[in-house]
Amino acid sequence: MTATLTALLCLWLCRGTWDQVQAEVIPKPSIWAYPGPMITTGSPVTLWCQGSLHATAYVVYKDRGSEPWVTKIPLNFRNKTSFFIEHTSSLHAGLYECAYYTRNTLSERSDPLLLVVTGVYKAPSLSAQPSPVVASGGSVSLSCSSQDTLGTFHLLKEGGADPPRHMVPQLRSSAGATHAEAIFPVGPVNTSHGGTYRCYGSPRPDPYVWSHPSNPLRLQVTGVHREPSLSAQPGSLVLPGDSLTLQCHSEALVPREDRTPCSGMASSSPQDYTVENLIRMGVAGLVLVVLGVLLFQARDTSGRIHDAART
Repeated sequence: MTATLTALLCLWLCRGTWDQVQAEVIPKPSIWAYPGPMITTGSPVTLWCQGSLHATAYVVYKDRGSEPWVTKIPLNFRNKTSFFIEHTSSLHAGLYECAYYTRNTLSERSDPLLLVVTGVYKAPSLSAQPSPVVASGGSVSLSCSSQDTLGTFHLLKEGGADPPRHMVPQLRSSAGATHAEAIFPVGPVNTSHGGTYRCYGSPRPDPYVWSHPSNPLRLQVTGVHREPSLSAQPGSLVLPGDSLTLQCHSEALVPREDRTPCSGMASSSPQDYTVENLIRMGVAGLVLVVLGVLLFQARDTSGRIHDAART
């Protein structure tokens, strides 16, 4: 009896200590920007910090500073709060982190959010060498250049999941004029490299304050499909009033099974599925009849066994 009471007391004490440890664990917050981390100067942006339902205050730090950039007390019990910036400027560009208080305990900081402000400096130019049309498996160089002396060029693909590429430009002279140029090699290219690219420039002291975007450059990848073929069914000679199907298709080089039909294929009259539907209904009816016979036999056998048991 004494051993049992001792074990229960130990279990209660251990559980209380574990609950206290769990209560002291504060989840790490997260921070993000809406509508996105790249904002044109003068446009609004909202910074969101998500923490805990028990948060009593949220704080935001800028550029890894030790003092909070802004503090906000939530009006009701929510696990996140927002910090609205109505008109962004170059002063708002930088790294942001957030944290929150629960009673007197401050959580750890979130992972940093990089907020880039664009449209501050003159746009650079973007070109492709030797051509924006490149065969699959080949290579191309995207040149970003500007007459202004910029510290870094940034290359982005619209709608792409890859992060921007950054490069320090080199000073080049042409026709007595000096310009800054960064050459981004691309290749060996495949279908994923096709799309629209833009580049930006930023000065060395302010790496998060970018220029206006360059002119869009569309990179086209050729040689993915063979020359399409066109055929007529049932034949190229038809009588007035008859139907005709024109089929255009191309065969992919890699992989072979990736055949893509061309647009503009004329379709014949819809296929009649009446016969197939009648066959399906007949099979379903036959299955129901078989199940009915099996059920009747099972009930008849059960009745005979019951009568035999009574006699």
